[in-house]
Amino acid sequence: HRRFDFRPKTDPYCQARYTFCPTGSAIPLMKEQDVIEVYRLQAPVWEFKYGDLLGHLKIMHDAVGFKSSLTGKNYTMEWYELFQLGNCTFPHLRPGMDAPFWCNQGAACFYEGIDDAHWKANGTLVLVTTISGTMFNEMAEWVKYDNETGIYYETWTVQASPDKKSTVWFDSYECSKFILRTYQKLGDLGAVFKKIQTNYTSIILFSGEPIYLGNETSIFGPQGNKTLAAAIRDFYNPFKPHQSVREFFVDLFKIIDHVILNHQFYLFYNLEYWFLPMKSPYLKIIYEEVPLPVGSKASSGV
Repeated sequence: HRRFDFRPKTDPYCQARYTFCPTGSAIPLMKEQDVIEVYRLQAPVWEFKYGDLLGHLKIMHDAVGFKSSLTGKNYTMEWYELFQLGNCTFPHLRPGMDAPFWCNQGAACFYEGIDDAHWKANGTLVLVTTISGTMFNEMAEWVKYDNETGIYYETWTVQASPDKKSTVWFDSYECSKFILRTYQKLGDLGAVFKKIQTNYTSIILFSGEPIYLGNETSIFGPQGNKTLAAAIRDFYNPFKPHQSVREFFVDLFKIIDHVILNHQFYLFYNLEYWFLPMKSPYLKIIYEEVPLPVGSKASSGV
């Protein structure tokens, strides 16, 4: 996933159904001698059945919690879409504009408090490590960098086959990836993690080698490829970005139909378009273990 120099201003056309990070606050500076508990938070986004096609899905949202022993205060940190999931996955086809218009950014949100009931009742709230105030402050600096340079949400992972060692053509960039990067940063700083199983959701497309098509200007600009531009617009036509989670999944199944019938998918990734020659099993939603980091430098726990 490419890093960018800065976060672009959001276009007023992009309106969120729910305000992004409504109670968000700056990450506080912790006292160096503080001892901070780090919690893994996970709960279902939505669970449903869709015939025998995909069976029961575990679509989970991940976050990380902190508790300061000096102040007793709790905090939650998560990463999610500025304009909801549909906007990050599907573009708007706007009248009078040739190119699909994307309202796609993701960012970190930090706020005081942990909604214990939400995470405990539906999912997971478990202590994974303990860190010092110094480590927390170093992590906070890293979050700022990560947030300013990793700006686009990416729903899909694209790989060559369901095999564990299969080639990954494109990696997703969403809430769980931020949490994994955060744990890795803490591990690099010397955090020692408990030995517990940690699972994450991935939405995977299966494709032969992707074919690079170009960027918005080269495809949709005055010298662009009219046939290709029309094909991309046709592909995105059935999908509506402004929507609820339920509508998002209805569109997800429209995509599956399209992909299975036509063996094709147009992917917009890091501001470039790619053609994916799709192959069986086309799409899978998996919930699998990604282990917690093993500390990269010798350190005694805090």
